Amino acid sequence: MKKLGRLSIGIFLFVLSISFVSGLRYGVAKDKPAEDFYQQIELFTDAMTVIRTDYVEEPKTKDLVYGALKGMLASLDPHSQFMDPDVYNEIKVETEGSFGGLGIEITVKDDLLTIISPLDDTPAQKAGIKAMDKIVKINGELTRDITLVDAVKKLRGKPGTQVMLTILREGEGKLLEVEVTRDIIKIESVKDGVMLEDHIGYLRISEFQENTPRDLEQALKKMDSRKLEGLILDLRNNPGGLLDTSADVAEKFLPNGVMVVYTKGRIKSQDLEFRSKSNSPRLDFPMVVLINDGSASASEIVAGALQDHGRAVLMGTKSFGKGSVQTVIPLKDGSALRLTTSKYYTPKGRSIHGEGIMPDIIVEEEPASEKEKETEKQKEQKSEEIFKKIENPDSKESNDQGVSKEKMEELKKDVQIGRAVDLLKGIRAYKRLGK
Repeated sequence: MKKLGRLSIGIFLFVLSISFVSGLRYGVAKDKPAEDFYQQIELFTDAMTVIRTDYVEEPKTKDLVYGALKGMLASLDPHSQFMDPDVYNEIKVETEGSFGGLGIEITVKDDLLTIISPLDDTPAQKAGIKAMDKIVKINGELTRDITLVDAVKKLRGKPGTQVMLTILREGEGKLLEVEVTRDIIKIESVKDGVMLEDHIGYLRISEFQENTPRDLEQALKKMDSRKLEGLILDLRNNPGGLLDTSADVAEKFLPNGVMVVYTKGRIKSQDLEFRSKSNSPRLDFPMVVLINDGSASASEIVAGALQDHGRAVLMGTKSFGKGSVQTVIPLKDGSALRLTTSKYYTPKGRSIHGEGIMPDIIVEEEPASEKEKETEKQKEQKSEEIFKKIENPDSKESNDQGVSKEKMEELKKDVQIGRAVDLLKGIRAYKRLGK
C-alpha cells in the first residue's frame, strides 16, 4: 500500500497512484462575498426540499447528496471527482500494486474518453490498443458524457472476462472493434535495463511507483559493471505516477540543490518545491530521453527537468500535457473527493498542462506499414525457430544480460532508439575531438 500523505499526479486510470490527506478545509474564498456563497447554498437547499417533497417517488437523501457532489466535481475539470465509499475502497485496493483490469491509462480529452497509453505486457497492449485511441463505446454503450469513475466501473471486472471496446483511431477510416480479456495487472516499473552497443545503456520506466528509484539504481549499477558511457532513458507511453518519486528519479541525473519541479495552487500549502538532494548524482555520461504522446504527468516532470538543466537531449514526439496535481480528501462517511489542487512547473517555469513537452529532436515512430511487414517476416521465421528449439532444447533463450534475444532484436529495430544511439555516439565523438 502506498504511503499516506503523498501527492499523486497520475491520471485517474487503471493504475492510480494516489495520496491521502487528513481532512477537508471548509470555508469561503476570500475574494467572494460571504453573502453570495450563502445565497447559492440557499438555492441548493431549496431545490433539495422541492425534490424531496414533490418528486413522484420519495428519493433517498444520500442519493441526492451524492448525485449533487458528483455533478459539482465533474463541473470543475476531468480529473476532479467525487468517489462514493465503494469506489474509494476500490482505489485504495488498486494502490497495492495488482488489480483486475485491462492495463490502460485513460482520461477525458476534448469530451472523449481517451487512452493515454496501454501499459507494458498487459491485455490492452497485446490486443493492439494504442495511445490516443478514443473509446466511443464500451460493450456497445456510447461513452458520451461518461466520467472517469463510471468508465473505470465499466472497464474493470473479474479476470478472464471480456470487454468489447469500440475504438476511434486517428487516421483510420472506420471504427475498430477490439475485444480485451481482463486480467490481474501487475506493473514492473523499471524494465529492459541492457547495454546496446559501444557502452550505451538503455532502460525503460513504465510508471513511477514507490520502488522506482531503488529499481533504477540497481539497473544503473549493473550497467556500471559494463562501463556505462551513455544512457537512453525511455519514458514513452509512461502515464505518470507519484510526484515525489519522479523528483527522486530526476535528481539521480542532476547536480545537488537544483530545482526539479515546483507546484503552485490557490492555497499556500499547495506551493511545493522539489530540489535535487543526491550526494552522488550521475553526471559523467550523456543522456537521451525518449518521449511521445503517451508520456504524461510524472514522466513529463522528469523530461522537463532534464531538458531545462541541459542534462539530456529529448527525442521523439510531443508529450501528452498533464500537469495538474490531484489530492484525495477522505470524507467522514467513507467517501472522498479527488480534487485538482495545484499545477506543476518545470525548473524554468514552464507549465506543461495542456501544452506538453516538445522534444529537442523530433523523431516519429516507425510507420505502421513497416511494422506490419516486420511482423510478417517474424511469422515466416517462427516455424524454423520452433524446430531449432526442439532440436536444441538446452539452448539459452537469453543473452548474458538476462534479456531474451527477441527483445534485444526488438530494441535494435526501434527507429527512435536507433536514432538515440547514433546521437550519443556523435556526442561522445565530438567531446573526444575537443580534448
